[in-house]
Amino acid sequence: MGMVAVVFKIYAKDGEFEKALASVKTMNPAGSQVEEIGFGIKVIKALFKFEDKGGGTQKLEEGLRKLDGVSEVEVYEESLVG
Repeated sequence: MGMVAVVFKIYAKDGEFEKALASVKTMNPAGSQVEEIGFGIKVIKALFKFEDKGGGTQKLEEGLRKLDGVSEVEVYEESLVG
C-alpha cells in the first residue's frame, strides 16, 4: 500500500472563518494555506497525507464537515505518493 495525499477546499460559515481555520488546524494537516477567491471570500486549502487503506478520504472529509465554523468541504486534488 502507498500513501495518499489529498487537498481539501474548506469553506467557512458566514463570519466564522477564524473559527473554521482553528478547527482545521486541530486535524493536523501536513500543510495549509488561505486563498482569497473573490469579493472578500476566503477558502482554506488543507493537505492531508495518510496510508491508502480504502475509505480514508471519505472519513476525513466527513470529519472536516463536522468541525466548528465549517460549512462546506470538497476534494480539490487527490493522488498517490511514495
